[in-house]
Amino acid sequence: MSHPQEPTAAEAQTAIADEFAFFGDWTERYQYLIDLGRQLPAFPEQDKTEEHRVHGCQSMVWLIPSGDASRLHFAAASDSAIVSGLIALVLRVYSDRPAQEIVDTQPDFVQQIGLTKHLSPTRSNGLAAMLARIKAHASGVLAA
Repeated sequence: MSHPQEPTAAEAQTAIADEFAFFGDWTERYQYLIDLGRQLPAFPEQDKTEEHRVHGCQSMVWLIPSGDASRLHFAAASDSAIVSGLIALVLRVYSDRPAQEIVDTQPDFVQQIGLTKHLSPTRSNGLAAMLARIKAHASGVLAA
């Protein structure tokens, strides 16, 4: 059941871009990312398994999808503070959305807030791997 007050993926991306625009420099933006990561819901230790691991990330990242085509939910965690912050942003845009919206949504926020320029290549790869995994899951659900 979707509620009209819930922002769409596109609105979530705009909100993220607006929030990051408040910060003058990347030191503050990294700190904000770390703070966002600290607010992620607790991720059960027993779910930190190889099966749930996202490969392509230098740090450890685990991702668990649930739900169906009408609303897919993603739980995720990382052992890295900055990557946890990236996860928080990704989940804000992609979690609890219809599979079709997930597939159709390009991660524009990554470019908009300048992450492409300010993340190390390994973190960028990790972010790309996470996004690919989420989209692949949504596509699989749609195809099923």
